[in-house]
Amino acid sequence: MPGDDTEQPTVLVVDDEEKLADMYTLWLRSEYDVRTVYDGESALAELDGVDVVLLDRRMPGCSGDGVMDRLDRRDEDPAVVVVTAVDPDFDILDLSFDDYVCKPIQADELVAVIEQQLTAREHGDELRRYLQLATKRTLLELEHGPGVLDATAELRALRDELEQLEAELRRTLDDFDAVREAYQQVNRAPGRTRW
Repeated sequence: MPGDDTEQPTVLVVDDEEKLADMYTLWLRSEYDVRTVYDGESALAELDGVDVVLLDRRMPGCSGDGVMDRLDRRDEDPAVVVVTAVDPDFDILDLSFDDYVCKPIQADELVAVIEQQLTAREHGDELRRYLQLATKRTLLELEHGPGVLDATAELRALRDELEQLEAELRRTLDDFDAVREAYQQVNRAPGRTRW
């Protein structure tokens, strides 16, 4: 986390459904410094000092996908958690998010996802990349069934990189199993089985 131990992490809530964005803000404001905006353009203007962005995908104007694309070209590097009603498909392979959860989401799951991203930032790029790839694998397996990562060269490369990162993290990160278990506790796709 940035700054001293007393500074709260900053979370940016971005959703065009104002009531929903405001509800997330109410849930989170006792734990985090929360900023709330209702469109993608405003999100891009609010990124300074943000640790985690909670981002809806489907918004008028600059969509969540557009925000992620433009974020890739900027110096800011907050963790991006997609919180959306858009069911994931193979298009997620080209998106640069850190985590992806489908609405509706409960307050405790939202906090858990944020905390996972803050932990990943503390442990460095390998854990962050592992969680990104694990999320893509989880979502694709939920949508297309186990074994989907064997379907194409691109998906096999994702699987292979994920396995290499897991092996490395098991060697270098003492609490890797606890991090992985906490990650698996969040239901990223409502009504479906966790992997």
